Amino acid sequence: MSQIKIPFGRRPVVNQGAPDASERREVHTVSKLVRGAHATLEAKFGNVWVQGEVSGLKIAGTGHAYFNLVDGQSSLSVAMWRSSVQRLRFTMEEGQELLLRGALGIYARNGRFQFYAQHAEPAGAGARALEFERIKKRLQEEGLFKDERKRALPTWPRKIGLVTSAGGAALHDILEVGRSRCPMRYVLSHARVQGEGAPGELIEALRRVVMVPGVDVVIIGRGGGSADDLSAFNDETLARALVSCPVPVVAAIGHEVDISICDLVADVRAATPSQGAELAVPDLASVLSRLKHRRDRLERCMQRRTMEPRRQLDRASYRLERAGRSLVASQRQRVDQAVDRSRATLTDAMGESRAQLRGLERRLAATHPARRLREDQARLTALEVRLVQAGRAACQRRRLRMTSAMAKLDAMSPLAVLARGYALVTGPDGALIRRPDQVATGDRLKLRLADGELDATAGRREGQ
Repeated sequence: MSQIKIPFGRRPVVNQGAPDASERREVHTVSKLVRGAHATLEAKFGNVWVQGEVSGLKIAGTGHAYFNLVDGQSSLSVAMWRSSVQRLRFTMEEGQELLLRGALGIYARNGRFQFYAQHAEPAGAGARALEFERIKKRLQEEGLFKDERKRALPTWPRKIGLVTSAGGAALHDILEVGRSRCPMRYVLSHARVQGEGAPGELIEALRRVVMVPGVDVVIIGRGGGSADDLSAFNDETLARALVSCPVPVVAAIGHEVDISICDLVADVRAATPSQGAELAVPDLASVLSRLKHRRDRLERCMQRRTMEPRRQLDRASYRLERAGRSLVASQRQRVDQAVDRSRATLTDAMGESRAQLRGLERRLAATHPARRLREDQARLTALEVRLVQAGRAACQRRRLRMTSAMAKLDAMSPLAVLARGYALVTGPDGALIRRPDQVATGDRLKLRLADGELDATAGRREGQ
């Protein structure tokens, strides 16, 4: 009888005659063979990464996930146990591109070749988005996005630190806008703004620039680009470096629609590098305009203060003229001279104040230090107070002298004597009668009273 020996992987060979003892068969059970194949696969592919698209996703009642991972040419059966599914930071969906880590093996019950996934994460942009949200959530829980933590920018920075690429468009935009607003000193700390190693270079550049004496604010940024180009600014270590920076930080990264982790933790976020310069560099034209407005207000106030004493003096002069122009002419001239001297004094003081103000403006245009600006403003206010006090004191002294002169004139006026009931008596020849023996009986006399004159005839004197 013929026997057929079928070696694994070869075509059947007909062997004539009795079998040789050396060709004794080694028979395996199905389960033993499947376990052996599973162990071989697990030993060779026990910890591998594989990428593909989810197809036929099913979540069992036990919480295990079963699906196929396809790439257009092949399909791989995948199983993920409930413990691994619960550790995921996202929800798996049909058609999602995933990156899986796990082991290859054989499911013993049906002998099916499959992949046992232990970890999964979205591939490509999805992974970046997941990492972005993870970092954002952690920093937000720590309170690093809160407004009360963030610092205000200095009004007049001594130096502005720039952390960006020396050959990038962002540096050109910042310097161009800065020159149009105000002369300023800048310190550039070069670093790559994209690619592998960029976050580390940015952190080192930030450390270098804040060590320069006089740097009061830092602008960190770059021009627009894709999500990959801006990914360096989503680095958690870089974000924490911005938080611990000893001076305020302006994040000017990409375009207005681009939001990075650095934008969220920075003290001020600028939509573009150009806007970052607008926020950090003071506007010289606006400052000079405010100074001019305040100077105009001061001049108008000083004019009002000096015109009021003049109007008071004019009213007093008018009343004196009505009482007797001839008697107060000399006093009026003295008052006018005093007013002219006061006006000249005030004019000189105003001219000196204007000269000081112009000097301050020139110094401000040359240096623009905030401290000197405050000192100049305080000095100008003190000069205004002294000027007003000097004007008031001068006018008060003239007013007292004028009042005293008026009192003396009233006391010396003959009309004041007549108003008290006295009369002036003149004889026929018009001579003033001072003694009775100057008048004869029957002489015609004229009596001048306060409000008019009377004619009278002299009678007989007593004792005649």
